[in-house]
Amino acid sequence: MSKIRNIAIIAHVDHGKTTLVDQLLRQSGTFRSNQQIEERVMDSMDLEREKGITIRAKNAAVQWKDYRINIVDTPGHADFGGEVERIMKMVDGVLLVVDAHDGPQAQTRFVLRKALENKVKPIVVINKIDRENARPHQVVDMVFDLFVELKATDDQLDFPIVYASAKNGFAVRELQEHNEDMTPLFDVIVRDVPAPKISTEPFFQMLVSNLDYSDYLGRIALGRIVSGSVSVGDSIVCIHRNGHAERAAITALFTYEGLEQVQIKQANAGDIVGITGFEDVYIGETLTDSEERAPLQFVDIDPPTIRMQILVNDSPFAGRDGKFVTARHIRERLVRETRGNVSLQVRDTETAGAFEISARGEMQIAILVEQMRREGYEVMVSRPEVIFHRGEDGELLEPLENLYVDLPDDNLGQILQSVANRKGEVVAINHHASRVSIEAIIPTRGLIGFETDLVNATRGEGFMSHLFREYAPFKGEIGGRGRGVMVSMEPGVSTAYALNNIQERGRLFIGPQEDIYEGMIVGENARPEDLPVNPCKQKHLTNMRSQGEGKGIQLEAPLRMTLERAIEYIELDEYVEATPKSLRLRKRILDAIARKRAAA
Repeated sequence: MSKIRNIAIIAHVDHGKTTLVDQLLRQSGTFRSNQQIEERVMDSMDLEREKGITIRAKNAAVQWKDYRINIVDTPGHADFGGEVERIMKMVDGVLLVVDAHDGPQAQTRFVLRKALENKVKPIVVINKIDRENARPHQVVDMVFDLFVELKATDDQLDFPIVYASAKNGFAVRELQEHNEDMTPLFDVIVRDVPAPKISTEPFFQMLVSNLDYSDYLGRIALGRIVSGSVSVGDSIVCIHRNGHAERAAITALFTYEGLEQVQIKQANAGDIVGITGFEDVYIGETLTDSEERAPLQFVDIDPPTIRMQILVNDSPFAGRDGKFVTARHIRERLVRETRGNVSLQVRDTETAGAFEISARGEMQIAILVEQMRREGYEVMVSRPEVIFHRGEDGELLEPLENLYVDLPDDNLGQILQSVANRKGEVVAINHHASRVSIEAIIPTRGLIGFETDLVNATRGEGFMSHLFREYAPFKGEIGGRGRGVMVSMEPGVSTAYALNNIQERGRLFIGPQEDIYEGMIVGENARPEDLPVNPCKQKHLTNMRSQGEGKGIQLEAPLRMTLERAIEYIELDEYVEATPKSLRLRKRILDAIARKRAAA
């Protein structure tokens, strides 16, 4: 066991964490010298590659000299914090990766807090030291202040520091040193991360911290063995979260070599392994040798703060694209997701075919719906709503978030106004070069749609992050979208002639020759009220020549929203219709007369 090191890589989104893991895998000799390796090889999901973020925690292992280093790559986005929280039970140390220019951000604070609470050994990696305007010494001071603020112990405050450029594949202990590889980082991991803590109990115990799936062997329970040893064929017990104990024989045992799962015959305390044999095993459950054993403690997950509904698609175009369109299909898929995603909750509602999803943020649900689209599901999604609580005195409480925004100086006034309109309270403003950082406390409700406003106002140069803070008294009503939508009055196929007339009233979401149904949202009105329009109107043919005859119609390019943007955009009386081939916005009630009656 003295030759095993179990570490997690934690960081704020886009601070170079996955690129750093790439380099550790390459330089440890994990890949053959002639093997073609993709960039960010740990981000194996299509959505992770497209968005440039890590969504699911993943395992790998490297051999360095005579040490085995088990590595867990974790997400950096706040919405996927549940992945980080449960991984802490598997590791004894963390590499805290911090950008040498940006310094600690919101998610840095979150992941570090979880690491310190679990008493794992932190190693600070100041990454991107090759970046223009990098300020590594200043960032080290900021990291130290963050440790103090999070009440780190004296031992945790004595953290080793490694300076690195993951992109260029080198690390140094001092900035003035010259080096061409990651050897200093490997040496620090081996020297400063303790060997796995092993229980003195002689019997087998393991806490399930992650799940995988094999088409041949079924569900794979991943975790670190706390005590004892286990072999293929052993009869073991799964103690479920509800206290029920189930016995099964181990059909296969896995460990990692590089990114590959490798079958083994036996594993011992301290090893990170995968075990198959149980049909129903979930994250947070205990695998052990006997029904009489007490379950291992599972880390508490921060509560979800928003909820949305995912519904069976009932639009006139339902069933055109998807393979899975029934309530049974959708429910099975959502339940399957909760088995591997502990921060997501699914509940049946009183409405047939409607399921309530509770999560950390709308991005987490948008990622799930996007995955379902790609798997052949058709669904409708409602607008996110925050989860309110009642205080002991009956007072209405809502979730507040710490908001961190970095943007160009020129846009400061506009964004401060937007934060104020969303009931946010600015607590700090820091100017650096031509940019400015804002820290604010804002209701979770106020964050819905804020990122879109920020990107539009700063032309893509502003970025933000946020972190759950607490539940506090209700802050009052927050204004909605501010503009109405253009709603189709007729079904049919859109025409350039009709769209040319409609675009004078606002911004189009569709182009010509698209299938349209009544109640579908085809654009944004320039005014606050909703506007009924007919995008399918044909030009009447006459025997008279008009003055404009022969002049080409010039349509502006329609605004095509991503799923995340569409979910943020809609109001409470609207849905996003998501199918494998299309994203449409629509009114909940498609018939205009029925809509007026319902609004009356």
